[in-house]
Amino acid sequence: MNIQDIQTQTKAMIDDLKAVCTNFGLGNASSEYKIITEVFLYKFLNDKFIAEARQSIPEFKELDSSEIEEKLIKMSDDDYELFLVGVNPDTAKLKREHFIPYLYNRQNEDDFHKLVDDTLVDIANTNIAIFSVQTGGQSKIRLFDPISQHVIEQEKKDNFCRALVDKIAKCSFDHVFGQKYDFFATVFEYLIKDYNKDFGKYAEYYTPHSIASIIAKIMVPNGDKNVTVYDPAAGSGTLVLALAHEIGEKNCMIYTQDISQKSNEFLRLNLILNNLVLSLPNIVHEDTLINPRHLNKEKNDLMRFNYIVSNPPFKVDFSDNRNTLAGEKYKKRFFAGVPNVPNKDKSKMEIYLMFLQHIIYSLDDKGKAAVVVPTGFLTAASGIPKKIREHLVAKKMLRGVVSMPSNIFATTGTNVSILFIDKANKGKDVVLMDASKMGTKVKEDGKNQKTVLSPEEINKIIDTFNEAKVEDDFCVVVSLDDIKNKKYSFSAGQYFEVKIEYVEMTQDEFEQKITDFTTTLDSLFAEGRELESEIKKQLGRVKYE
Repeated sequence: MNIQDIQTQTKAMIDDLKAVCTNFGLGNASSEYKIITEVFLYKFLNDKFIAEARQSIPEFKELDSSEIEEKLIKMSDDDYELFLVGVNPDTAKLKREHFIPYLYNRQNEDDFHKLVDDTLVDIANTNIAIFSVQTGGQSKIRLFDPISQHVIEQEKKDNFCRALVDKIAKCSFDHVFGQKYDFFATVFEYLIKDYNKDFGKYAEYYTPHSIASIIAKIMVPNGDKNVTVYDPAAGSGTLVLALAHEIGEKNCMIYTQDISQKSNEFLRLNLILNNLVLSLPNIVHEDTLINPRHLNKEKNDLMRFNYIVSNPPFKVDFSDNRNTLAGEKYKKRFFAGVPNVPNKDKSKMEIYLMFLQHIIYSLDDKGKAAVVVPTGFLTAASGIPKKIREHLVAKKMLRGVVSMPSNIFATTGTNVSILFIDKANKGKDVVLMDASKMGTKVKEDGKNQKTVLSPEEINKIIDTFNEAKVEDDFCVVVSLDDIKNKKYSFSAGQYFEVKIEYVEMTQDEFEQKITDFTTTLDSLFAEGRELESEIKKQLGRVKYE
């Protein structure tokens, strides 16, 4: 089975699960995303466990999934316990009564929904040490909750669970586990696309794959080893996942924090799909600005990271915490200041400036960061934005900027740029790029206009930036002194060379040009006088009544 067939089958199963929700009155309900993601994840973990058995038990190598499940069910208790001991830590450990066929064969039993709920909860509790997300208070958010609770009518609960089990029992993920990041990125985007229309206080759930790819390939052109990756406003984790893939999933540990429960649930799913289960204990559900939870070994300061990527929210009302964040306790981290509360619209508070300062503070001595910012940040003439730009130049940690096309996010018309920070840059020249004219405008879902970059355009951005190639009206390479002389502007357009075209012509040609210009001007002036006369004439007809 080829990749396209696997993707088609996987998407069809997701559509079937959504259809079940719709048929039971849960389409577009607030609980729909939990049902879909939890059932999908249960299916994924079940099939991955069977795939693990095929890999670890020689006699299972040539068996299909149903045959392996049958063999495992018939295995002695002692042999099964011994097998579980050897299961990879990134694979959830399942009891035999957790298998999907076990549920499928009991669909006609009374209170079937209780069996399904109990199965999911038991899987979650059995694997809570690894497959959980922390809250700020250090309690663990388990993998699954009972799903029948979302159906209000008691008499419909059994049929609802039967329909869900029926859909996942008829699909196989057998061929999925050999796929890589790009496959799962596509599946994940499809899985959450209907639930990405609202966003949590500090996160949008999905950053376009094109931006994630550009950031990852610019930050890590040659891979890396034994490094930490952090996102303080992680959303669904698109940026950290892309960067981890570029580094090598086994060469890095991911750390994130986000205030949104929903986005953290998406992120957990994303990490499990991409074989980054060992990073799950580092996923924290909490307010990053007020209570950053990733601390150093001594617990007396924040942890410092090798790589930080983030697409933080740009404007959010954080007026309740504004004065706290401006207090003495936070001054070292928020060195450039805290935005004031607007008199009218508190939702316009520029919270991205807080995240940007937090990111700069959280980098280790040779750390690298990439942050999505509003393009207006690049040229703001005063205030916190300019103080941050001055700091980046003074500390010689600015690597470059890429200004993206408008509508690169379908959900916002704000023009965005990617700010690249590198504490090892030590005053080297800076790459400034204007990619705003790239891309093709498309309608997403027939509504929002979005700009899509082609693979060739993405590669051009990456290659030109990494090679620091100068190209007219596209990319310039400037010194920190050049930036100081331009009032700390990070906008590429302000450094482009203005070219005047010279055209050779004879004296007769020159005189003819002047004559043509004069004739055109005379005509325009005449039209202007006629229009002026007509306006006065019409104005004279206006009477007071």
